[in-house]
Amino acid sequence: MDFVGKYVDEVKAGEISKYVHIVEAFQAPLYRYCTRMLGNRQEAEDAVQDILVKGYEKIGMYEPTVSFSSWLYKIAHYHCLNLLRRRSVQRKFQSWFRQDEVADSAEQMMISRLFGEPLSSAIRSLSAEEHSLLILRVLEEKSFAEIGEISGKSTEAVKKKYGRLKLKLQKLMKWEGGADYAEGQSYTSR
Repeated sequence: MDFVGKYVDEVKAGEISKYVHIVEAFQAPLYRYCTRMLGNRQEAEDAVQDILVKGYEKIGMYEPTVSFSSWLYKIAHYHCLNLLRRRSVQRKFQSWFRQDEVADSAEQMMISRLFGEPLSSAIRSLSAEEHSLLILRVLEEKSFAEIGEISGKSTEAVKKKYGRLKLKLQKLMKWEGGADYAEGQSYTSR
């Protein structure tokens, strides 16, 4: 996406119509990321619109010391974390007034079918930041350096956190599905 830098420079210079090219380049990848983070297509669509608007509004602050992709994913990362925190607070508040159990989202059901109950249960128990790290590394195939730029951490810190996350998933899977299940999964040895 080398062409993006050219469009960023043009938008910063006042050619706002060039932002449409940036939207076209990042709309689908950001939608995938937001869908995986939020587990809800409608929320993801709204989030992508918000993220792209924020990107446009703050494009003057972008410095090419990091890739534009990492800069935009950083906006997406924090936007999704804020939405998840807000959702958590809303659920706690709603739970005070009703005791109904919340149904799994479509993504949660898909994870259960694709990866089996021990892994999907382990993934559901992750914090929002751990979930984001897993999505960025495994599904979005971002490098540790890119994830560091996105999350505001050093590359080494991200590597260590990812290593601890793999161990945590292994332990959770052993607990959920027995030791044989976790040891037989090549997914956790990545």
